[in-house]
Amino acid sequence: MNIIPKTLAVNAALDATDLISKLKVLHAASQNSDDEKRIELKWCGLDLLNGKCRNNLKAGVLESAEGKIKCIRFATEAAITILRIDDMIKLAPKEEDMQGRR
Repeated sequence: MNIIPKTLAVNAALDATDLISKLKVLHAASQNSDDEKRIELKWCGLDLLNGKCRNNLKAGVLESAEGKIKCIRFATEAAITILRIDDMIKLAPKEEDMQGRR
C-alpha cells in the first residue's frame, strides 16, 4: 500500500520512514474525525521538493478517471488472456492418447 510513496521518497533522497509515518498519521486523522478541516487531510500526499506532506488537491495533483478506467480495462484483458491460455493448456491431448491413436 505504501510502496509507491516510499519508493518516491527514497529516490528523492528523503527520509522515507519519517514521511510515510507522517502521511499515515494525517490519513488516519481524516478517517477518525467529523471536523471539516480534518476531513481534508485525506487529500494529503508527499511534496518531494520540500520534503513534507501537503494537500495534493489544493496543489492540483490529481489522477484522471480516464487513466484509472484504462488500467482496469487492461487488467481485465490480461486476466481474460491468462484464463484463455489456461483453458488451452487443459484442452491439449495427453501423450498417452496421442500414442494410442497411432
